[in-house]
Amino acid sequence: MADDKTLRSPQDASRIALGEDYEVRYWTGKFGVSRAELEAAVKAVGHSAAAVERHLGG
Repeated sequence: MADDKTLRSPQDASRIALGEDYEVRYWTGKFGVSRAELEAAVKAVGHSAAAVERHLGG
């Protein structure tokens, strides 16, 4: 099945895809950060959601 972009959470919750607006909205809401903060965290530690969460102090 193709990605259904109307879903609230990402298809692969272990990775953060910054190229998908619906995923950026999900992760910024989950972590309580801005898009710029999320992008900086992904740049610092990679696309792993667990690594980004640790980096952001969550």
